[in-house]
Amino acid sequence: MSRLIEQKRLTSFNVCDDIAENLLSDQSVSEKMRSYDQEQYISDVTEYGLENTWSVICSYFLSPGASENDFLKVSDFSDIYEMGLAVRDKAEKKKSGQYATPGDVASVMAQWMEVDENDNICDVACGTGNLIGSYLSEIGTDKAKKILAEGRVFLYENDKTALDICKIMLAYRYGAEYVQKVNVVCGDFLDRKISLPKNSVVISNPPYAHIETIPSCWEKTDVVLQTKEKYAAFMEKIIDQSKRSVIITPYSFLGGNKFYSLRKKMNERTGFVISFDNVPGNIFHGKKHGIFNSNTSNSVRAAITVIRNKDQRGFQISPLIRFKTQERSALLSSKILESFVPQRYQKVDKDETMYYKCDKRLLSVFDCWVQKSDKVLSDYVSKAGEYRLYVPNTCRYFTVATNHLLRRTGQVEICVENEDVFNYVFCMLNSSLAYWHWRLYDGGITYQKNLMHSLPVFYDLLSDEDKKFFHDIAVEMIQTEKQYIVHKNNVGIQENVKYPRRYRDLINERVLQILGIRESVSVFDYVHSSMALEVCV
Repeated sequence: MSRLIEQKRLTSFNVCDDIAENLLSDQSVSEKMRSYDQEQYISDVTEYGLENTWSVICSYFLSPGASENDFLKVSDFSDIYEMGLAVRDKAEKKKSGQYATPGDVASVMAQWMEVDENDNICDVACGTGNLIGSYLSEIGTDKAKKILAEGRVFLYENDKTALDICKIMLAYRYGAEYVQKVNVVCGDFLDRKISLPKNSVVISNPPYAHIETIPSCWEKTDVVLQTKEKYAAFMEKIIDQSKRSVIITPYSFLGGNKFYSLRKKMNERTGFVISFDNVPGNIFHGKKHGIFNSNTSNSVRAAITVIRNKDQRGFQISPLIRFKTQERSALLSSKILESFVPQRYQKVDKDETMYYKCDKRLLSVFDCWVQKSDKVLSDYVSKAGEYRLYVPNTCRYFTVATNHLLRRTGQVEICVENEDVFNYVFCMLNSSLAYWHWRLYDGGITYQKNLMHSLPVFYDLLSDEDKKFFHDIAVEMIQTEKQYIVHKNNVGIQENVKYPRRYRDLINERVLQILGIRESVSVFDYVHSSMALEVCV
């Protein structure tokens, strides 16, 4: 027992001797840990608590001759800790809002860190250390030890146990003598008393939780008051106090109305944003802080924001990247991801309040469409209109408009007064443009009515021949739409209509002709594809 007590003095853990003795189950630390497995871990957390269990694990990894096994690997500490959180309190994960950064994502983020010789490296909301660990691995052992020894590593975390696990991970890899020089701040990063050091370069995965009440110790900025989202508040403080940063967050700040104040703050800096869809594959593997979630399709849509401080202002915004799981290893490389970023820098203002997520191969089409559209859909909508169509507001791979009310929850009714306008609007909503518009400015779960109403339209450009074309194709689609009804029985009956692709291609081709765009309809395959690295429709 004395050996364990001596080892505990090297850490900041506080575990009473009788609990530690029970945890050891009459075995030495080394013997127990060499054969430690998931079953034993869950049993220990259930009986003795998460903090006490990790006290013994970390004490072991500080001891001479400590070694990993199939379950207990330093690289898996984050996942193992999450499992313990779930065992301890399943409700905890709902409050924390923290997604652990997968190793391959952390590696990419580390590659985007630009650090000068005298810069301080700060991991804000470090958790168990995936990000700082990845950065130090990226620069190599010798450089990592030098930075650690010079006291240029700063860790910020509110969860003391996670913070201690992070320190143990660094001590195991580089030596306890180096970790003693690490600057550790255990507390609420948003507390005004906590600040970043000068010459800070930040890597961060902040908590994604909603702010229920604003603590008195926080600065009550427009971002805090208007967004009520922790990740946005973290981003603002990091932007204000750091030289450069790499931050992974939800992507909602790119277009959500309540995040306009954050986007204005971003006007002060420059950089780029890589945004990811969560279907068919997702960045976080469906794992949330505090629980192992087997549902890998219902995860946050994430964005990696790389913030730099150069003369240029504004941000380059990638399209919403959709990828299949088998593409993940090839996709998650800094060079490949940067290839998605257009050269265009975007800044927001009162007229252009949102970033648009446009594929660089479609920028010329987007510009022409917007420039030649003198109105938006809402200009033609009338509550008293006798011509009605219905649009399901969930659209994973396409949008659709029908002439009859579907048996489903969630559909937008659009009424217009003129038959020619009705035919045009019907075709526009069944074209690629409406779906693309949603992907440009949202792309989340639902196509909100207000966003749909802002769809740029160019009805005034139509010739009589164009109006006849839209009339004929609308009539044909409406007469046959019931043949193409599909059902999804996830929450009751959810009807939709899946028209043959040839209708969409015919409408797209006409749209390109009207706008004077010399592109094949296949250009829209970039919008609908389920793959990032090749077109697959």
